[in-house]
Amino acid sequence: MKNCEKGIGHSVHKFTFSQVFGPETTQSEFFEGSTKEIVRAYVNGVNGLVFTYGVTNAGKTYTIQGTSKDFGILPRSLDMIFNYIRGRQYLKMNFKPYLSNDVKKLEEAQVKQEEAIKTTLLASLKEETESISNTVANMCHVESTSSKCTSRNLPSDSLAEKNFVPIDAYRTNIHQRTQASVWVSFCEIYNEYVYDLLSVLSTLKNQRRRVLRICEDQGGNSYIKDLKWINIQSTEEGCKVLKIGNKNRSFACTRMNEQSSRSHSIFSIRLLILTDEHQPHVLGVSELTFCDLAGSERCNKTQAFGDRLKEAGNINNSLHILGKCIAALKQNQNPKMKPSYIPFRESKLTRLFQPFFCGKGKACMIVNINQHASTYDETLHVMKFSAIAKQVIQTVLPKSLGDFPPKLVGGDGKPIVRFDVNTSVDDFPDSNETFAEEEVDITILSHEDLLKTAENLKEKLVAERQSKLLLEVNIRREMAEAMFRQLLETEEAWSNRLEDMKDSYEEKLESKFELYKEAIKKHAYMCAMEQIEDHYVPIEEFIAEQEKVEDRESKILQLERQLHEQSGRLLTLGSPRSDVLNTENGVEPDLTDKMMKRANEGLQKQCLEKDELIKSLKLKIQKLNETVLEANEGYRKMAEENSRLKHTIMLKDQEMNSLQNWAKRVLELEETVSSLQKELDERKKHFSIEDSKQQKPRRGLLANLKSTVAGTASTPLGRGWGKHEEASTSKKHILFAHKAKE
Repeated sequence: MKNCEKGIGHSVHKFTFSQVFGPETTQSEFFEGSTKEIVRAYVNGVNGLVFTYGVTNAGKTYTIQGTSKDFGILPRSLDMIFNYIRGRQYLKMNFKPYLSNDVKKLEEAQVKQEEAIKTTLLASLKEETESISNTVANMCHVESTSSKCTSRNLPSDSLAEKNFVPIDAYRTNIHQRTQASVWVSFCEIYNEYVYDLLSVLSTLKNQRRRVLRICEDQGGNSYIKDLKWINIQSTEEGCKVLKIGNKNRSFACTRMNEQSSRSHSIFSIRLLILTDEHQPHVLGVSELTFCDLAGSERCNKTQAFGDRLKEAGNINNSLHILGKCIAALKQNQNPKMKPSYIPFRESKLTRLFQPFFCGKGKACMIVNINQHASTYDETLHVMKFSAIAKQVIQTVLPKSLGDFPPKLVGGDGKPIVRFDVNTSVDDFPDSNETFAEEEVDITILSHEDLLKTAENLKEKLVAERQSKLLLEVNIRREMAEAMFRQLLETEEAWSNRLEDMKDSYEEKLESKFELYKEAIKKHAYMCAMEQIEDHYVPIEEFIAEQEKVEDRESKILQLERQLHEQSGRLLTLGSPRSDVLNTENGVEPDLTDKMMKRANEGLQKQCLEKDELIKSLKLKIQKLNETVLEANEGYRKMAEENSRLKHTIMLKDQEMNSLQNWAKRVLELEETVSSLQKELDERKKHFSIEDSKQQKPRRGLLANLKSTVAGTASTPLGRGWGKHEEASTSKKHILFAHKAKE
């Protein structure tokens, strides 16, 4: 297998199959080489499965059904079956397939109902079927000398080979002849739902198809519940049923196929082998199933969306699970490897195929190939899957039609036991076991025995009622005591729980308060330490600075005094003298000005430093105020939590009070039970005294019997007990009402 689109030199894949058919192969040749052996085994009692697998638009439906002019393997198989049973066909419908491998014997009304269903189904096909009948008639060539019917497309000796055993070889012990009945069904698996394709739908648009369930019988074999089986008498009727089912089948148009199958269709043929007697019984049942699998596809190539996308997902999922099952079967064949789980139940399709994969029949997989280059990847996946399936070794369990006869059930679904020469007595139930529970006929007893029996039954009834009443009282007392103990235990547990909750919440609150206090103290201490570290001045430096300031102030005072003195001298002296003084004392004013400037600069620096210190202190005070606000907010939250906890404690106290009220009610009920017990004892004594005082009239056995029967009919036994129970219940209601008022 090589892809032409990807160029020369690409890797070539090789696969091996049992047989390969080219595009020039005809339907007849394909049937001869693929399906004929399975049909042979089927008429000899071996179940068979034929299913087609491949990508979309690969010709799977054409392989199975064919066309009206060139039939596929399904119509040819029907033709082969009817050719084989010709002359031995059972024409009645009173034996019908039931469950997976059983047969149901129908009543006369049920047979008429089956005939009506078949007539209605075939009448729903409005198209003319003359072409079908003509084609089928042409396929069968009747030879007047041998009175055998064979297909023109099939070789005339297809059913006369030496290794082919006829049905008459499987006879019972008395070697009676056999006859056969053919039943067919047609269903589909669409979106993992099973639908019957032979159910006639009404013309209403809103009517939905009925979904069928897959069930299992007692042997674990799967079957489709309520699936419709139709009895067919010829190949023409089988083709009509197939055509009717195809009308109800799910098809849709995609980019790769104009008539794409959107479901897995399953056409089953069951062959019932019966004895040729006046009242025949079933010898065996074999089933041949044709499954047209929907093609695997890729959504990007089919341009699927909406419903088509959902259908493609379900189709690919079921085919993937089928591949997993076949891969697990191949793995389990290797004795060196650990057996793996086979996921048959993950899909409806594999669940129905499970018996064929487990050795209860032959299975044949037909792989259809689409040679278009655009489907190379999908076709390669199909070939790899089929290569794994080729390696699965299938072992069919040996089975004979006479060895394991199916179970026969009646119209009501109950098994029918058939009396035979070989039937032993041990096969039937014992008569003692069957009639052990039947009542004794009292009409055979005498009058005295009847009276004694009535008295004994009366005594037993009274004793039984007394025992039941005592048992009820004891049960009520035990239930009340158990309930009271449970309430006390619950009360004690809740009280302990409340105390523990109180203690734990108090401890948590105290610990939280302590944590908040320590956090506030630490925060205040850290702020104070930061302030001290930022503006800390040693005492020695502070004293030295003060001394310097004092020295400077004293120098300033001295200079001011000298300035005043000099100014006074200048005023007293004359103008010529002033010039001399100015020249002599010109140095001293310059020195004083410089000293004054330096002193002023130092004072200004100190003022600036003090201003900065004041600003930093204001900022720290602001931060402390914010911290205090946060602490107040935390305290407020803690107060709210404390109030919420107090509310919870109050609710728990209310629950404790309600539990105490219930305990009081239980005590009151126990007192009521004790009082009722005393009344019951008094009634017992009174009843025993009255019973001893009663005298029986002696007027003959028949008169006594009539009076006894009339007395029991007018006043039933236990009437006094019913009155006593009503009185006791009324007393209970009065007592409960009185207590409720208190």
